[in-house]
Amino acid sequence: MRLLALLSGGIDSPVAAHLISSRGAEVLLLHMDNRPYCDDRSLEKVNTIATRLRDVSGQGMPLYVAPHGENQSDISRLCDRSYQCVLCKRIMLATAEKLAESLGAEGIIMGDSMGQVASQTLHNIKASSYGCRMPILRPLIGMDKLEIEAIAKEIGTYETSIGPEQSCLAVPSKPATMAAPEKMMAMEARLSIDDLVQRTFDSVCISDL
Repeated sequence: MRLLALLSGGIDSPVAAHLISSRGAEVLLLHMDNRPYCDDRSLEKVNTIATRLRDVSGQGMPLYVAPHGENQSDISRLCDRSYQCVLCKRIMLATAEKLAESLGAEGIIMGDSMGQVASQTLHNIKASSYGCRMPILRPLIGMDKLEIEAIAKEIGTYETSIGPEQSCLAVPSKPATMAAPEKMMAMEARLSIDDLVQRTFDSVCISDL
């Protein structure tokens, strides 16, 4: 079984990738590069984390990188700012699904933990997943932060994840927590989201760091 994990420089997504790989799945990694809404340290952290996950799992775990900054700009310019995080996640998932299909992967792994941040409320998880055809595995969904941190420390990703990094500058002051799929779809039409996802997919590359 081959699966594609969305990987950030945070604590949660490396743990999610590890848990699924420990069940015997072949895991590939995708990082959505948020620059210029973050700094270069974000990509450096992700590469360090990916190396650690390879060491722990014994797998090759290639790391794919997709440019996401222009998407953030388009969302901010054309859509309700409160939906920035939901639409960001929607584009991430759509890009991941397209890449997974091209690589022969059968599903997507995410580090969502219920209610931990605005994009991970039940309403927002439902909205951001709308239309996704592949199964989405969320192994952390019922864990609390201390449980996730304990696993991160055990596998050696925690110290890297908590290292210095610029917070995402695209996050709105008041993100929506009960996103309506209908409103989200209307904003996706403004974005021409299929073209946007294709643009992002066409620019995916394998990290050489």
